[in-house]
Amino acid sequence: MALILMKQIIVLFLMMGCGLAVVKLGMLKVEDSKALSVVSLYLLLPSVVIHSFDIEYTPEVMSGFLLALAAALAFHVLLFVICMVLSSIFHLNSVDRCSLIYTNAGNIIMPLVAALLGEEWQIYATAFLAVQMTILFSHGQSVMEGKPGINWKKIVTNPNMIAVVAGLVLFLTPLQLPDVLADTMTSMARAVGPVSMIMLGMALADIEWKKLFTGKRVYGIVLARMVLLPLVAVFFLRTWGTLSSVPDSRSILLVTLLAAITPTAATITQMAQLYDQDAAYASAINVVTTLFSIVSMPLLVMLFQMF
Repeated sequence: MALILMKQIIVLFLMMGCGLAVVKLGMLKVEDSKALSVVSLYLLLPSVVIHSFDIEYTPEVMSGFLLALAAALAFHVLLFVICMVLSSIFHLNSVDRCSLIYTNAGNIIMPLVAALLGEEWQIYATAFLAVQMTILFSHGQSVMEGKPGINWKKIVTNPNMIAVVAGLVLFLTPLQLPDVLADTMTSMARAVGPVSMIMLGMALADIEWKKLFTGKRVYGIVLARMVLLPLVAVFFLRTWGTLSSVPDSRSILLVTLLAAITPTAATITQMAQLYDQDAAYASAINVVTTLFSIVSMPLLVMLFQMF
């Protein structure tokens, strides 16, 4: 599994390289990546979510989804506790805290799960995404903006949250998408990996690489995000899987683990730009954690499967 994961991550990185190349060759501009970001976030990812729920309802699948949902909630609570401790010791700023808590699962997890376990397992990844998106557009946005409060309108109207609700309706009721619409969702869902990675590659084209790799603080956050917190996730989810009586709990929680150990969310960089935080620093964390994931994710999956 770890070797397969490494292969899939390399495939995603090659796609990212294609995005970098089209900008470096002058075919597109870095700013054009924003259009792909909108397409990925508001069209392709909701399609993936709805497509993942387009499976036959069974009590086993439902119990697995609830297990993944509970694990995602519990893990985020644990993240908040750890980040509060780290913040009190190292005086973390807004970008630091959000970079530690929020992962890039939205762009990466669905194609990885489909490649490793099959598309029918993507339903368990939506549980993690639903939890993270809800917290991101409440706590995350509040921290980055520097204002208390929850933007419920942004949560309720987010296309991905709407897709989760629509998917659950399809899963829990006899309703089915018309064949033409179902085929459309399937085709769009399979495009999320290439489009997301090409977009990230384009965004990297104007990075000052020398400056990026000389910031010492970046590496501290990267080690915490890609080593410390993932190790906590491995032992936390592995213990939960041992205690759970849900069928295939180990594989279900592997999906949760994959979402938890992905690089820092690209959305944090976008929020940093929007709310006048240090966007360059946020981008540096995103880039370095993404590069680090080539090695860290396969090793962590291997560790998860050893016990």
